[in-house]
Amino acid sequence: MAHKWVYMFKEGDMNKNLLGGKGANLCDMTKLGLPIPQGFIVTTEACTEYYNNDKNLSKDIIDQIKSSLTQLEEISGKKFGDTQNPLLVSVRSGARISMPGMMDTVLNLGLTDVSVEGLAKKTGNPRFAYDSYRRFIQMFSDVVMELPKSRFEVIIDELKEKKGVKLDTELDADDLKEMVVKFKEFYKKELGKDFPQDPETQLLEAVQAVFRSWMNSRAIAYRRMNDIPSDWGTAVNVQMMVFGNMGETSGTGVAFTRNPSTGEKLIYGEYLINAQGEDVVAGVRTPQPISHLEQDMPEVYKEFMAIANKLEDHYRDMQDMEFTVEDTKLYFLQTRNGKRTAASALKIAVELVKEGMITEKEAVLRVEPKQLDQLLHPTFDVTALKQAKTIGKGLPASPGAATGKVYFTAEDAKAAAARGEAVILTRLETSPEDIEGMHASKGILTVRGGMTSHAAVVARGMGTCCVSGCGEIKINEHDKSFTLDGKTYKEGDYISLDGSTGNIYGEQLKTVEAEISGDFEKFMKWADEYRTMKVRTNADTPADAAKAVEFGAEGIGLCRTEHMFFEEDRIKKVRKMIVAKEVEERKAALKELLPLQKGDFIGIYEAMGERPVTVRLLDPPLHEFLPTDKADIEEIAKEIGETYESLQATIDSLHEFNPMMGHRGCRLSVSYPEIADMQARAIIEAAIEVKKSKGYNIVPEIMIPLVGDKKELEYVKDIIVAAADDVIAKSGIELKYLVGTMIEIPRAALLADQIAEEAAFFSFGTNDLTQMTFGFSRDDAGKFLEDYYARGVYESDPFARLDQTGVGQLIEIAVEKGRKTRPDIKLGICGEHGGDPSTIEFCQKVGLNYVSCSPFRVPIARLAAAQAAITQSK
Repeated sequence: MAHKWVYMFKEGDMNKNLLGGKGANLCDMTKLGLPIPQGFIVTTEACTEYYNNDKNLSKDIIDQIKSSLTQLEEISGKKFGDTQNPLLVSVRSGARISMPGMMDTVLNLGLTDVSVEGLAKKTGNPRFAYDSYRRFIQMFSDVVMELPKSRFEVIIDELKEKKGVKLDTELDADDLKEMVVKFKEFYKKELGKDFPQDPETQLLEAVQAVFRSWMNSRAIAYRRMNDIPSDWGTAVNVQMMVFGNMGETSGTGVAFTRNPSTGEKLIYGEYLINAQGEDVVAGVRTPQPISHLEQDMPEVYKEFMAIANKLEDHYRDMQDMEFTVEDTKLYFLQTRNGKRTAASALKIAVELVKEGMITEKEAVLRVEPKQLDQLLHPTFDVTALKQAKTIGKGLPASPGAATGKVYFTAEDAKAAAARGEAVILTRLETSPEDIEGMHASKGILTVRGGMTSHAAVVARGMGTCCVSGCGEIKINEHDKSFTLDGKTYKEGDYISLDGSTGNIYGEQLKTVEAEISGDFEKFMKWADEYRTMKVRTNADTPADAAKAVEFGAEGIGLCRTEHMFFEEDRIKKVRKMIVAKEVEERKAALKELLPLQKGDFIGIYEAMGERPVTVRLLDPPLHEFLPTDKADIEEIAKEIGETYESLQATIDSLHEFNPMMGHRGCRLSVSYPEIADMQARAIIEAAIEVKKSKGYNIVPEIMIPLVGDKKELEYVKDIIVAAADDVIAKSGIELKYLVGTMIEIPRAALLADQIAEEAAFFSFGTNDLTQMTFGFSRDDAGKFLEDYYARGVYESDPFARLDQTGVGQLIEIAVEKGRKTRPDIKLGICGEHGGDPSTIEFCQKVGLNYVSCSPFRVPIARLAAAQAAITQSK
C-alpha cells in the first residue's frame, strides 16, 4: 500500500508530530462536532520528502492532494475553479509547535478571472468577490512568487487617493475590479508571465511555498531562539474558505479564553466586521474588543462563548482561537494553547490547579522555563515614573519596562544592540521579517496593530516589552524619525515604554529590580518538589551571591577569582606581582593581595551561609591584567624602579598569540606556585574567620582550572593542600575542604578516570570545552556562525546551547569514567550552558549533581531541572 501523505480532517488524530499542532487540533475539533470548515493536511513527512526530493513534490503526494481535493468538493457541494459555485481554500503552515507569524499563509486560493465571476453571482456580492480576488493575488504574489506585498500597497494607496477615500472598505466593486487589473498587470511586468489561471497549479505552488517557508530566514531564527529542530518540518493545512468580508453581518477575529498578558479568567480578543483574518493579525485596521460582538451579533456571541469554554475544558489550558462569521454563521478556523507572558503563564497554571483541571506536576510542565526571565527584569522606578511625562499611549501588548534608543529598522536595531546599545525598535507595524531586530531590542513600539498583531504575539513570546497601535504617532521611516505630542524623535534618541500600561515616555527612565512573590513563589515551590538536581550560581561578588540566593540558588558553582583582581584598589598590586623578576618580589606583591582576596571570600561566604562555594583559582593569561596605555606603564615602571623600556619588554614577552590555549589556568600555578599558595590561604582563612564569627560550617571547594593531565593536577593540588593544612593547623579550628578540577579540555574528559584519583569533584566548564572541541573562538565565532545557520550547517549556537552529540559525548565519558574511579565524585556544570533548558535536560539525563548559572537564570534552571526530572521519570 502506498505511503499516506495526506489526511482529511475527519481521518486524522492528535498526532502532532505527523499532522502539526494546527492540523491535529482541527482533526480533534472535527471529532468534537464543532463548526470547522473542512479540509485536509499534507503531513510533516511530506515536507521532509519534498526536501529529500530536491524541493519537488513527488507524484504520489500530488495525486493524494488531488484526491483529497475531490473529497473536499463532495463535502462542500462546491467545485474548484467553478463558474457557478467555486470552492476556495486557504493554505496555511502548521508546525508541531506553534510558530506565530514565522511561516506563510495564502487565502482565497482557487480564484481566477472565471471563478471570481461565479463567486460574485453566487453571493450576489461582486464587491466581496473582487475584494477576495485582489487579496489572493497580493498574497500569492508575496508568499509564492516572493513579490513583496508592500509593492501592491502602493497601487492600493494610489487608487484610494484617486477616489479621495481613506479606508479600503470605502472602495466599491468597480474600484476593486480596477485594482485586480492593475495587480495582474504589475505581476506580469515584474515576473514576465501572467497570473496563474489554473486552480490546481495555484494549490500545488502554494503547498510548496509553505514547505519552502520552513527554511526561510525568519523561521530559522525563530527555531534557533526556541530550540526547534529543522528536521521536524511543517505540515500544510488546506481548508475550505469561509468569508468574514461579505458585509456587515460577517467578520473575523482572534480570541483567548484568558488574558494572555495577565492570566485573568476573562475572554480576551478582538474582531473586525467585514474583514479577513489577516487584517486582524497584520494590524492594518484597529479592531474592536470581543465584548462588542455581544452587541453586534448576540446569538453568534452566545455560541462563540459556549465553544470557547468547551475548548478550554477539553484541552485543559488557555486557548488561542481564530474564528470567522460568514453572514451570521460562526466558524472556528483553529485553536491552540495560547502564547502568554510569564506572569500570565504562572497565574493560569496556579489557577488551573485551583480549579481542579490539572495537577501540580502538570502545572510545572506548562510553563516555558525561558519565560521566567520576564519576571526577573526591571520595572520603572516609581519616583521616576511620577515625574515623567507621558507623550503618548498605545496598547499594553507585552508587559515590562524598556528604556533605550529609537531605531527604525530590524537591521539597525540588531547592529545597535551588537554595539551594546539598549534599543527600542519603532515601526509602523512589524512583520515576520523583523524577528531578529525584535529579538535584539529591549522594547517594541508600533503605530498600527492590536493586542493580537504580529508585534504583540511575538513580543509576548520573547518576553520583550511591547506597546502597539499608538495611532497618534506620525512616523517617517525614510528619514528615521517620528513625531508624537508635538516633538520629533530621531534615530538614537531615548524613549521609554511601559508594556503593562501602554504609556510612552520621551526620555530615559530609571528602572528597578523585579521582586519574586505570589504565584511565582507558589509555582517555584512545586518545581522544587519535583527537582532532583541542585541549582547553583556563578557569582564573583557578595551582591551577586545574595541576589542568586534570593532567586533560590543552593550554592556557588563558580566563583572566578580573576574578576576580583580588576578592581581599582588592587589592579596595580596584581600588575606588580606579574612583572616581578624574582620569586621574592612576586611573594611580596601577593602578600599585599592576600587580605583583599580574603575579604572578598568572607563577603561571599557570609552571603551564602552554609551553602557550598566552589572557588576557581586564577584562570586567564597574565597579559590580560597588564596595561597597554603608555602612561600606566610609566607609572608602574616608576613604582617598581624599572625603566619604561625594560617594563615594556616584559609586557611584550608575556603577550600570547593564542591565549585561549596558552599560559593560563593550572599552567600559571605550575610556573608560579606562589599564586596558588596565596589563593588557597585566602580561601581557607576566610572560611575559618566566618566559621568563628557566624558559626557557619563551611566546606570550601577549591577548583583547579584547565587541567589536562593527572600529574598537572597532582602538582597544583599538593601546593593547595600544603597551604590549606598550614592555615588550618595554625588556627586550631577544624575545617574540611575539597580540591577538584574543571573539565574543559577534551583530554581531561578522556582521562577522567585517572584525574578522578586526585579530584573530589568535576565541574564541566562547557565554554572552553566547546571552544576546544570545535576549534572555535567564542569571541570570533559570531562572525561566521550566521553563515552556518543560513546554509543549514548548524541549527544553533554551540556556545548558547550545548552540542550534545560532540561536547556532550565528552561529558558522558568523563561522568562514566570519573564515577568508576570515585563513585561519590560530585559532578556539576558551570559554563554559560548551565542556564539553558535543553542543556539542563541533558545534565539530568547523564546524572550530574548540579547545574550552575548566572543569578538571573537560577529560576529558569530550577524549573528546567524540575521538568527534566518529571519527563525523564515517566
